[in-house]
Amino acid sequence: MMMSDFPPGLVLILGAFLLPIISQKFRPILTLGLPVVALYLIWNLPNGVFATIPLFDYQLSLVRSDALSRIFATVFSIMTFGGSLYALKQKSVLELSAVFVYAGSAIGAVFAGDLISLFVFWELMAVASTLIVLSVRSKLSLQVSIRYFLVHVFGGTLLLVGILAHILDTGSTAFSAMEPNTFGTILIMAGFLINAAAPPLSAWLSDAYPEASFSGAVFLSAFTTKTAVYVLLRGFPGADILIYIGIFMIFYGIIYALLENDMRRILAYSIVNQVGFMVTGIGIGTDMALNGVAAHAFTHIIYKALLLMSAGSVLYMTGKRKCTDLGGLFQSMPLTAICGIIGALSISSFPLTSGFISKSMISQAAADQSLTTVWFFLMAASAGVFLHAGIKFPWFVFFQKDSGMRPSDPPWSMRLAMLLFSGICIGLGVFPEYLYAMLPYEVTYKPYTVTHVIHMLQLLLFSGFAFFLMLPWMKRTLTITLDADWIYRRAMPNVLQKMFSIIWQIDRSLRDVLKLKLNLYLSYFSGKSGRLSILLSQNHPSGSMVMWVAVVLATYLLLSFI
Repeated sequence: MMMSDFPPGLVLILGAFLLPIISQKFRPILTLGLPVVALYLIWNLPNGVFATIPLFDYQLSLVRSDALSRIFATVFSIMTFGGSLYALKQKSVLELSAVFVYAGSAIGAVFAGDLISLFVFWELMAVASTLIVLSVRSKLSLQVSIRYFLVHVFGGTLLLVGILAHILDTGSTAFSAMEPNTFGTILIMAGFLINAAAPPLSAWLSDAYPEASFSGAVFLSAFTTKTAVYVLLRGFPGADILIYIGIFMIFYGIIYALLENDMRRILAYSIVNQVGFMVTGIGIGTDMALNGVAAHAFTHIIYKALLLMSAGSVLYMTGKRKCTDLGGLFQSMPLTAICGIIGALSISSFPLTSGFISKSMISQAAADQSLTTVWFFLMAASAGVFLHAGIKFPWFVFFQKDSGMRPSDPPWSMRLAMLLFSGICIGLGVFPEYLYAMLPYEVTYKPYTVTHVIHMLQLLLFSGFAFFLMLPWMKRTLTITLDADWIYRRAMPNVLQKMFSIIWQIDRSLRDVLKLKLNLYLSYFSGKSGRLSILLSQNHPSGSMVMWVAVVLATYLLLSFI
């Protein structure tokens, strides 16, 4: 068996089943070694299609290696390694095993060359990510994991029906660029968008991710939404509708993040916002835009994980997650604060950080295509990102009022993981050519021009000024922000309960009326003799008697059914 015939994601999936049986002493070696092995396999795959399996009249391709699949698989492996380093203090073997199935399935999905293989890995991701939330073993985590799973089952059902319809239309299972103009492709896009956390079915993300453990949320932030970005990029590049969906996602995420009091919910809504940038770039569809999407997905996974590591460290050391309960932690958690600030600057596209060299490619693509309105929306959104993630998160968690708590920085493994990802954020910002070399199309973009640097600094400066000017309005209180999930968590059950109550009352009334009418009807035919004298005292043709017997039997069956 050649190396190219072995899907790299299977290394992590098979390793997940070794974690429960290996001794705790050697478990860190396995969790840190498996992602390195997967990364080695990824970078030794030649371009092409491998690991084909016959299924009925079709050929399944478990490995399709090219520049696009390689860059996503690479960052997934890096994320698994960094997250595993951060999670060395995690005692839940269920979470660790689920994480490796989750990461391996994500890598399997980006290498899948056909729609059937993609669907299998897609559903494995849904099951494994649900187990990550469920592994917290609290009542709340059970509730949110059920809701999380049901939404993903719905999305998976749409995807499966779309795939089957598409195969019937085309006779092929190949996963390639499609147009959303048939029943099958529309459902496929809808299934992809649900995993991308596109509103109105996006609340599963902000509902479930904050309820995961200090380490579980770090892994959850990386795979589901970015795999959805990959499949949209692969399947629907240039679909105009994605521009509008993406812009809506951007501002939806910004508004809810600004309203939030929970630091991890702020960062969860920020994922929706950042994925919106990527979806918009996919809709633009040019080589520059698609390169920007791939680059931004890569950098986003790293800096978002860094932000959630910083927040997870605060949660791990203090047990607090509300902004109203935190503040002043920079005095005793300086390393965590610095790493959180680096992540915040990266997500805000600050020069010399990774976000600066990736997100701006999408804006440049909009300018190149003369999409002026889209460009203005993206610029305004960049300012909004700086408000909620660039300033709000570090300010309320590490600065603002002094909460009086003096926790130390987290254990060494967590600190080392944050330093690793901080180094990647700064390294890519200073040396963008290493990331650009991995992109699927030829890169001619130069991020560090005087005009671009000055423009971004001005934008960030005025956004920061606006934040502190509006600080009295930005301070949060112990309130709950209602999201779209309120519809199916609260409103819909209440409406259905009232609706069925009315239906049952109507049903009961109709049955009472029907029984009364039937009694009167039978009493009439019973007549004066009391025993159906009309039917028995007269001679009737046999056909008439058969008809009456049929009527009585039909009435009896109807009443029995009701």
